[in-house]
Amino acid sequence: MTYPDPAIFGHDPWWLILAKAVAVFAFLLLTVLVAILVERKLLGRMQMRYGPNRVGPWGLLQSAADGIKLALKEGLIPAGVDKPLYLLAPVISVITAIMAFAVIPLGPVVSVFGHQTPLQLTDLPVAVLYVLAITSIGVYGIVLAGWASGSTYPLLGGIRSSAQVVSYEIAMALSFAAVFLYAGTMSTSGIVAAQSHTWYAFLLLPSFAVYITAMVGETNRAPFDLPEAEGELVGGFHTEYSSLKFAMFFLAEYVNMTTVSALATTLFLGGWRAPWPLSLWDGANTGWLPVLWFVAKTWIFLFGFMWLRATLPRLRYDQFMALGWKLLIPVSLVWILTVAVLRAVHLDGVIPNLLAAAALLAVLLVANTLRRRGVERRTPPPSPPPDGSFPIPPLPGQAEEAAHA
Repeated sequence: MTYPDPAIFGHDPWWLILAKAVAVFAFLLLTVLVAILVERKLLGRMQMRYGPNRVGPWGLLQSAADGIKLALKEGLIPAGVDKPLYLLAPVISVITAIMAFAVIPLGPVVSVFGHQTPLQLTDLPVAVLYVLAITSIGVYGIVLAGWASGSTYPLLGGIRSSAQVVSYEIAMALSFAAVFLYAGTMSTSGIVAAQSHTWYAFLLLPSFAVYITAMVGETNRAPFDLPEAEGELVGGFHTEYSSLKFAMFFLAEYVNMTTVSALATTLFLGGWRAPWPLSLWDGANTGWLPVLWFVAKTWIFLFGFMWLRATLPRLRYDQFMALGWKLLIPVSLVWILTVAVLRAVHLDGVIPNLLAAAALLAVLLVANTLRRRGVERRTPPPSPPPDGSFPIPPLPGQAEEAAHA
């Protein structure tokens, strides 16, 4: 297996580095504008109603109109806020969301005005850990927004976000571990090169499933949008924000969606490599054409975000936390152990063994879930408390004694 030469990074002239940085920024902004419009139209069709169809031909200028409207709104700062942190929070969210895209490879090495350069801003030996670190810092924007607003509901949204990110970043990081074991590197360009024959979405299917679930929770999107749950928290952590400050939170959410979708493409769908059978053509993975494959794969995940929002109701907070701690993390730990054992005994690339292990793991989890539900059904409901008293939770062991009685 050959990896890209790390020495190719860091030797571009300053104008080329600046041009690539501007190109990445423009790509993210354009993707956000298109994603907002596509989501509104898609939700309209899925809910049997019209989407935006008034501003511009077929409503194509709706995203631009929304941006201009937010920019022209008065920027109110409520009394009692911690003003420096209140103003800093949306800036942190936007900057970290954009910085995380710096190590995502959009294509192979190409020629730009006679200079051979990879279609990637930079790469690191621990590039995937860099993305995790940057996204972890990004949560400070939400937490500080809730804290600095000086209001109850934003504070609750910020607290929920901190617990949510801690829970699902653990599951996300564990899903990466199997990829690192198989690729033998944490470099994003190296991981793409390691998938030249088989995508990790097939070889490491449980890791792929865990990552898809964790990335929805990490970006605070429905059905995991608990930090901004308007049903019980008015607007959540950004309740007290308006004008451009609110628009920055909105921008950060969609940029984060794009970043985690691009990372899923890089780690599990072969990155910028062409899908089969297009990969049989020699020119499919050369030149600028791989950018098209990368964008198409990224939009598959963005469509998944929109589909989930249109179809699934919001989870309760206890259901959401139980999913992360009781299902995703244990499954990831068992799967990492399975992959490590298979790699240790030199069963590289043996898909039937990996799929058999995944199937066995799924059967054990389903059996355990059915057993627990059977125990819960046999447990009698607690007796109501006497009038005028507070309900007291059962002491350890009382529930088991009632079940055996």
